[in-house]
Amino acid sequence: MNEVTEKRKNPFFEPYNTLHDTAPFDRISMEDYEEAMMEGIRRDKEYLEKTINNPERPTFDNTIINKDDDQEGYYDLLDRVTTVFFNLLSAETNDEMDALAQKMSPILTQHANDMRLNEQLFERVKYVHRHHRRLTPEEKRLLDDCYEGFVRSGALLSKEDKDRLRQLTEEASLLGLQFSQNLLKENKAFMLHLTDSQQLDGLPQSAIDAAAEEARQRELEGWVFTLDAPSYSPFMTYSTQRELRRQMYMAYNTKGIHDNDCNNLEICKRLVNLRREIAQLLGYKTYADYVLKRRMAKNVRGVYHLLNQLVDAYRPAAEKELEELKHFANKGAKRPAKEAQQRLEPWDTGFYSHKLKLKKYNIDAEMLRPYFQLDKVIEGVFGLATRLYGITFRENKDIPVYHPDVKAYEVIDRDGSYLAVLYADFHPRKGKQGGAWMTQYQGQWIDRKGENIRPHVSVVMNLTKPTPDKPALLTLGEVETFLHEFGHALHGIFSNCRFESLSGTNVLWDFVELPSQFMENFAIEKEFLSTFAFHYETGEPLPDELIRRIVRSRNFMAATACMRQVSFGLLDMAYYTRKDAFTDDIISFEKRAWAKAIIGRQRHDTCMTTQFSHIMAGGYAAGYYSYKWAEVLDADAFAVFKREGIFNQHTAQRFRDCILSRGATDDPMTLYKNFRGGEPTIDALLKRNGIKEK
Repeated sequence: MNEVTEKRKNPFFEPYNTLHDTAPFDRISMEDYEEAMMEGIRRDKEYLEKTINNPERPTFDNTIINKDDDQEGYYDLLDRVTTVFFNLLSAETNDEMDALAQKMSPILTQHANDMRLNEQLFERVKYVHRHHRRLTPEEKRLLDDCYEGFVRSGALLSKEDKDRLRQLTEEASLLGLQFSQNLLKENKAFMLHLTDSQQLDGLPQSAIDAAAEEARQRELEGWVFTLDAPSYSPFMTYSTQRELRRQMYMAYNTKGIHDNDCNNLEICKRLVNLRREIAQLLGYKTYADYVLKRRMAKNVRGVYHLLNQLVDAYRPAAEKELEELKHFANKGAKRPAKEAQQRLEPWDTGFYSHKLKLKKYNIDAEMLRPYFQLDKVIEGVFGLATRLYGITFRENKDIPVYHPDVKAYEVIDRDGSYLAVLYADFHPRKGKQGGAWMTQYQGQWIDRKGENIRPHVSVVMNLTKPTPDKPALLTLGEVETFLHEFGHALHGIFSNCRFESLSGTNVLWDFVELPSQFMENFAIEKEFLSTFAFHYETGEPLPDELIRRIVRSRNFMAATACMRQVSFGLLDMAYYTRKDAFTDDIISFEKRAWAKAIIGRQRHDTCMTTQFSHIMAGGYAAGYYSYKWAEVLDADAFAVFKREGIFNQHTAQRFRDCILSRGATDDPMTLYKNFRGGEPTIDALLKRNGIKEK
């Protein structure tokens, strides 16, 4: 009998045939990615030839949205496989995936350049852009974006300049990937391994239990602390061991500057120069000029106007906060004799800030943690969306997931119709980047048959893990992180646009943070907290007195926090407003760049730039200011809810209809004014932070 082994089918090559056509994570193997990417590139080229050789006069239908005739996603293969691959590269990577990313990134960038720099395709797009007739506003916006996208990608350049642009973009793509991989390796390489219980002094039991579990998983005795936020933050806040705090702080704040294979210093220099040269090749003075042409801020002047406004408004208050903290640390905190009157170092600020907050407001993150059991927080956050928008979330274990930690939910609209799939990935692990983010595995659009293709959205976080003895118990800050990413998710979930490239979170960068930061406002609202904040053991609700303390302490060190964000925005702009080659020492340049927003003494043996993923590898280059820009918007928007009722469904529906469902189908300020009735001002933010009287 002859044994015939049928070749395994690549799951990317055929319809997924899963519930809601979700990604078949349970059937995807490493060997599938490269094969599908290369086939996807081949199909893209086939599509390109079909389009440019079309003998008919170029029209919106046969040139701009030609892919809408795609049968069963034949021409969408490359997008589908790269979406899965690069999402997992951040959430669940391994050495094989890292190596494949290094191999394929230059190939994929070269292919993208082949598409964007194809002269025949651009001639068709240009013809449609000049001769279109009777387009809807959304079609016109897509056409303008498409034409502008070609121009901003170099379509008008000479052949020589196009070749140079290819070289620059391919190198930048590879270096951005290398930056991220180096940072992940640096983050995961460090651990503080303790075996003496006296070194745990001051730490809450939750942190001790988590560290013991981390040690157990590594087959070590004692306790292990890492640079992941749920481990790092409590250690820096509560540990009385100043030298150990120093070790943790220095490990965290020197990532990427060590003399090893993960050093990011030269990578950062090169990325700054590559982006400057790309912008200048395209006719802009600086990379910031290039970026900001497609932002609400419009130009460099608009960004600096906001940042300088914030410095002027918040710096005096931040200086007072620092002086109060210094006085407290030296006079009122009963410092150990050997620490008395010593300089307040960065590894001290979290520790003494916590003690000062406790003294002033009698509030502490650990007091609240028992009331924020993750399962209940999930119910509370989902319940908030139900109360505002009438939508519900139903976990469905038939939807494949990429890791056992991940939960998959069907999202059901008020009328009972299917709205979206939401993946939620909560805890840190070995192959996962730090931080928190929202992404998607499928966007939303309406096909030519009128079917509304619904999105598959994912929120990825690094929240406190459960231990053998306790469920996952979160801090209030982690609850805010959840709300933030969930706000991004709602922006994707509610999308109701015709074209995928205009849908969901595909909006201008300084508008994209509005829905996320808006949701954070609910974290201290009693009416919201009372829906889910119950003690995980006794079932008792979060006491009203604790809620009052939360509200009273809301603006504790708020000016300092604002200056920290502004400093990052200034650093970002300093790099990307350079007109000449960047040759400075990164660390020294960094200290000068953000000096006007730094309160207190700077250390010259630490570096933010080499771990600043947002502006080096995360798409926020010349755009980090957008967090503060959006904070102005979110404070202004939430003021409407405070006036009309934080659960007012009519107000919420207006927010959904005017902003959350509209994607990039109109100018963002127009969308905002449609909701608000006017343009935002900085006043609501100043009032919220206690800088200006209400």
